[in-house]
Amino acid sequence: MMGMGEPLLNFKNVVNAISILLSKFAFNISKYRITLSTSGIVPGINKLKTELDIKLAISLHASNDKLRNSIMPINYKYNISNILKAAFDYSKNSKANRNGITIEYIMLEKINDTPLHAKELSKILFKIPVKINLIPWNTFFGSSYVCSNMRRIIVFCKILIKKGFVTTIRKPRGQDINAACGQLTSTTLNNI
Repeated sequence: MMGMGEPLLNFKNVVNAISILLSKFAFNISKYRITLSTSGIVPGINKLKTELDIKLAISLHASNDKLRNSIMPINYKYNISNILKAAFDYSKNSKANRNGITIEYIMLEKINDTPLHAKELSKILFKIPVKINLIPWNTFFGSSYVCSNMRRIIVFCKILIKKGFVTTIRKPRGQDINAACGQLTSTTLNNI
């Protein structure tokens, strides 16, 4: 459940849809194969733990609140500390997240990709069972952001691995047709 808006802002319908996917009378998909990705809607995470046990992914993308406020304004309402507390509480009784909650981190050139950011990230995550997924930014028409170069991403990744975190770099797919992660736009303008 990702890439179609914030699922926890459509809580009832998302839970109903996932329940159908999990049901042995419907699709019978394992809870280990369903992931819900959220920007960190804390009340939704807290409520989800009473409804479903599925994999949880947090779109964090920053190592401190000041930075996250600038790239994800939702952080003004639900800051990193509160999100990580809710995620930790969710994971405590979750079998689906036994290998850790996924932290999604988009790599933005000279914005959130320095060694200092990697060290800050390791400090805020050290008490929580997580795995980190570094996501190269997918440039799209009209965006001012630029993807970190692969050398910077690898340095960032190595710092996190050295700190003991399972860390992967997501392979971008679909960029050639503007269908990669985060590319919900078009390169053409319609004359109306």
